[in-house]
Amino acid sequence: MTDSRRIEEAAADWLVRRDGDDWCAQDQRALDAWLTASAQHKVAWLRLESAWREAGRLQALAAGLPAGSPPPRARSGTRMAEGTPDRLPDLQGVAFSPRHRDDRGQRGGWRHGMAAALAIVALGSAAWGGWQMTGREQGTYASTVGQIQTVTLPDGSTATLSSDSRLELRISRSERHVSLVQGEAFFDVARDTRRPFVVETEGRRVAAVGTRFSVRRDTDAVRVVVTEGKVRLESRAGRDGRAQPVALLPAGSVATAGRNGVLVRSLPVADAERYLEWREGFLTFDDTSLAEAAAEFNRFNTRKLEVADATVAELRVGGNFRWSNADGFTHLLEQGFPVRAERHPDRIVLHTR
Repeated sequence: MTDSRRIEEAAADWLVRRDGDDWCAQDQRALDAWLTASAQHKVAWLRLESAWREAGRLQALAAGLPAGSPPPRARSGTRMAEGTPDRLPDLQGVAFSPRHRDDRGQRGGWRHGMAAALAIVALGSAAWGGWQMTGREQGTYASTVGQIQTVTLPDGSTATLSSDSRLELRISRSERHVSLVQGEAFFDVARDTRRPFVVETEGRRVAAVGTRFSVRRDTDAVRVVVTEGKVRLESRAGRDGRAQPVALLPAGSVATAGRNGVLVRSLPVADAERYLEWREGFLTFDDTSLAEAAAEFNRFNTRKLEVADATVAELRVGGNFRWSNADGFTHLLEQGFPVRAERHPDRIVLHTR
């Protein structure tokens, strides 16, 4: 056993004894002597005492008894309540021996059990603190063509990936950073004022604290839709080195950032939500060119819609369609427009009729 582990266990044993019924002035003097004997002793004691206090001794081991009350006899440790800030280990499997005032051996067993539990708490606290001091968390999330995938991120936020999308996540003490490599994703951001949530793609940064928004990466533009809260849209410096204007986007904003700058439209939130109906399996068009509509269907399907000529491409369509039913959309075109469809296993070619 290492010296540090022995010191941790000794500190845990002292802490359990101090909270016992038979603690006396002589015991306090002995503890004081142990603490002054070494800086390591004092550090171990302070860390354990802090972890024990912040976790809630009774919340962790005695299921809500009044402060200062010892756990009942033969009671096993209960699970720490969810949401405590230090995310300490689950102590449910730790059991303690009964304590009897007239049985020093039994009392020693109870104390050793409590000491073991405290050592577990200390190790968990130290691991979490070490992550906060030096660690990072990262990961990659991706969806295939035709797949909508919702994932829970380590910070509690959620990301809904559209078809054929990929993002890379990096979380540190100062920032939650997402790189949108391709496609589109909708983010429901857990509020954390200490660490902004930043989505970066194509030289644009979308920063938020706690809000709901989507970011879409196209070949020549980035689109941001905000449905709750506010986000900040930043662009990298231009070729002349000058900083680009920052756009503050409230709920209902639809911003398109391209080579010619940023275009922001302010809509009722319900209208902005229509851009995100892909999450429910639909595409909504409003006086949209058939070329654009076909491109939207192609994002979600391996069987592509091909526009054969400019006349067909310029037709305007509107309505709400299931993105998984490109064949049904084609059938409606044949019924209501001068369009002829040529069907192949891997594509549907649209011609002027």
